[in-house]
Amino acid sequence: MTTDAPADTRPGIDPILKGLLEAVPLEFTIDDGVEAARAKLAAMRPPQEMLPAMRIEDRDLDCGAAGQIPVRIYWPPIDGDTRPLPVVVFYHGGGWAIGDLDTHDHVARAHAIGARAIVVSVNYRLAPEHPFPAAIDDSWAALQWVGAHAAELGADHSRIAVAGDSAGGNISAVMALRAREAGLPLTFQLLWYPVTVGDLSLPSFTQNADAPVLNADVMAAFLHWYLPGMDLSDPTALPTDLAPANAESLAGLAPAFIGTAEHDPLRDDGGKYAELLAAAGVAVQHSNEPTMVHGYVSLALASPMATEATDRGLAALKVALYA
Repeated sequence: MTTDAPADTRPGIDPILKGLLEAVPLEFTIDDGVEAARAKLAAMRPPQEMLPAMRIEDRDLDCGAAGQIPVRIYWPPIDGDTRPLPVVVFYHGGGWAIGDLDTHDHVARAHAIGARAIVVSVNYRLAPEHPFPAAIDDSWAALQWVGAHAAELGADHSRIAVAGDSAGGNISAVMALRAREAGLPLTFQLLWYPVTVGDLSLPSFTQNADAPVLNADVMAAFLHWYLPGMDLSDPTALPTDLAPANAESLAGLAPAFIGTAEHDPLRDDGGKYAELLAAAGVAVQHSNEPTMVHGYVSLALASPMATEATDRGLAALKVALYA
């Protein structure tokens, strides 16, 4: 006698996103190689004419011993206001192995406009050429530079936030932890579907193993490239630069907004981190989007529902920066 699997009674994936991802699927395996994966993400960039105009500058930050860190800086279009603006240090997603300033250009622009803030988008080194912890080292060097040089950008050094999607959400959470340890004050952390706990046994990893954008094969490739040879069997043994949830204490971290997607393997990781932050006394908002998939912030220009989901996080970021 066989027992059928329980019916999936969750709301379905947003039809617009589902149609888009069927037309331009972001799927690959380890055997496809990282260059093929990078090309697939690059192909999903929206047309330039859809993007809002603003002042943008590419720059290499002189980060001392850490070397030159490439960034792209965005100034929101604000007329007649010369007061220093808050600044958001943004870390792009892509499994620490794909993605760059161009693939996330439209996302960085959305953060600049939505938060009414200067955005510094960081082009950290990628795996497998530069595995863990190279991305963390570059990201930290860039954040420290912004903390010390905010005035050069027309920014207010007392209003600095970090934000990132997926792997960038992981990096942002790690940056918030490092900033607390170093005494670098952060106003907010905006974590879009992040990796923070590293427990691959959480239910969403099984429930959404075949989800669009981030499926089991894609996750396996990212982990293979970023963490070669690392034992992931015990999530509580992972270093805090990979799993910030393992910090001895999470108290005193910057307030957070964590956006997760119902149809995403990382759903329960972000949800668990929200619970841990709240238990530690950190002000945290968690919004799990019932019809969204992994990567919805990058897809917001194509879907009104993804736009609404993205706007929730950007509104929380703006409120925190202008409180």
